[in-house]
Order: sequence, then C-alpha cells, then structure tokens
Amino acid sequence: MAEKLILPTEVKVCATCSYWDGERQVDADMKLVVVAEDCQGECLVQEVVKPGLHDVRKECGCLWEDLEPDTPAEQTKAA
Repeated sequence: MAEKLILPTEVKVCATCSYWDGERQVDADMKLVVVAEDCQGECLVQEVVKPGLHDVRKECGCLWEDLEPDTPAEQTKAA
C-alpha cells in the first residue's frame, strides 16, 4: 500500500494544480492536498500523464494554477 502525503496547496507540484486530473483529496478549510506517494494523473494542459509529486517550478510548458477557488469580484452598486 502506498504511503499518503499531505501537501499545502501552494506547493508547486502537479497534485496541487487545478489542471492535474489525478486521484487526490482536497481539504479546502485546511488548504491541504492528500495524495498517494506514487499517484499519477493527466496534465490537462500538456495532455500527458504526470506523477502527482512532479516539481513544476522549472517546466516551461506548465500553467500551474493553485487549487484555491477564485474570490468573487465585488459587484459595483448602481447609483
């Protein structure tokens, strides 16, 4: 059985990217991602299989995006 790893969402690896389609659990309140040590998933940007722990900081073709949901823009009030 593979060991589970707990990663802060801001760590720049594939498993913490919103474009990575692999098996993971996300705790939005604690801002943590839990993955198996040997997990694999598809990068939806590059359309290739990547390990969840792949470090993306030196990848030119990467569009790493944090799993944090976008904050809703403030609506302007009509005067």
